[in-house]
Amino acid sequence: MNDLQELLLDLQSPAIVLELLGLLACLALAWLASWLLGRRATAARSILFGRQLIDGVLFPALAVVFTYGLKLVLLKSQRVPVLKVALPMLVSLVLIRLIARVLAAVFPNSRGARLLEQLVSWLAWGLVVLWVTGLWGPMMDELDGLRFMIGKTQVSVLHVLEVIFTSGFVLVLALWLSATLEERVINRALADLSMRKVAANAIRVLLLVIGTLVTLSSLGFDLTALSVLGGALGVGIGFGLQKLAANYVSGFVILLERSLRIGDFVRVDGFEGRVTDIKTRYTLVRASNGSESVVPNELLLTQRVENLSLESRHLLQTCTFWVGLESDVARVQSLLEQAALSLEWVLALPAPQALLAEVAPQGLRFNVNFWMEDPVNGQSLTRSRVNIAALRAMRAGGVMLVHSPQEVVLRQPS
Repeated sequence: MNDLQELLLDLQSPAIVLELLGLLACLALAWLASWLLGRRATAARSILFGRQLIDGVLFPALAVVFTYGLKLVLLKSQRVPVLKVALPMLVSLVLIRLIARVLAAVFPNSRGARLLEQLVSWLAWGLVVLWVTGLWGPMMDELDGLRFMIGKTQVSVLHVLEVIFTSGFVLVLALWLSATLEERVINRALADLSMRKVAANAIRVLLLVIGTLVTLSSLGFDLTALSVLGGALGVGIGFGLQKLAANYVSGFVILLERSLRIGDFVRVDGFEGRVTDIKTRYTLVRASNGSESVVPNELLLTQRVENLSLESRHLLQTCTFWVGLESDVARVQSLLEQAALSLEWVLALPAPQALLAEVAPQGLRFNVNFWMEDPVNGQSLTRSRVNIAALRAMRAGGVMLVHSPQEVVLRQPS
């Protein structure tokens, strides 16, 4: 009789009613403990408690603990086929929830993270089936018997899979720890968004490196061999990856010097917009029309960049009008200034100014200078509204507009 037949026979026993009731009690107790712990927990709700308590990591983890305790108690008096099936399912649920919540918190909009989550889910439930049916042991023996040579070292497929799974689990824990530190420590300790970004990136890289080294060391790898790899990587960066390395270094320099900050309004290489994010390799700049530009970080350090928000978020704008020579200059100035000041998008301080910029035979040219507070919300739209308001005011005041003078060049045929 194999393990599956023995399990099916045990499930026909009348004693499984006690197991089912005990399992339901363990699940209810796990939900109650999660609810009590999650009432005041808001920062870690996305990973530990999820959105509805039962879709977080804490609920299945507590269910595993309570169910395992129940199994130890019932084993003294009877067989526990139901708990034998329930425990690996709950353990798989813990792993799936842990990986899903960590990836969702660290990479919220990544399609690759969702695909990895689905892959882990199918793999975990497949391992549960192997464990319950008793095929786990024979499959492990077969994988351990499949060996191949790497240089002079003989390696089994089982050992390779252990390295992959252990490394992946340690990396997920490192990402979870970095996300928790970013949410609970960095966001409270640092008010500047750019400094939060550089601190979060540095902590994440440090934890991933430490986790990788610890994993390789625990699995029996000689870490001294990594020095050769590090030397080769340094040579590769020095020759083939110098641009990539320069962009990464430039990203940390920008974040540390704070010459550019997330939210600043900048003009770089003819493109004007607001800095929405500063990555380690590039910076995202979004224009007022919605288009987004990916600017390499090295470009921000080696070329001229106009930071319009470095000292103030206010931006000076100018509108031009041509009126007739017989127009009253003081009246035209008053009409233009009042028209600009009537708009809520125009700052009252400094007040708008209408200046007589040019006197020509064709008419008078006035420039209306005004300040707007947030240029990213629409410079062209604000200028259009000022033009419309000024046009209405001058028409209502009887001021005649004229065509702007144009230069005409006459050339004699050669």
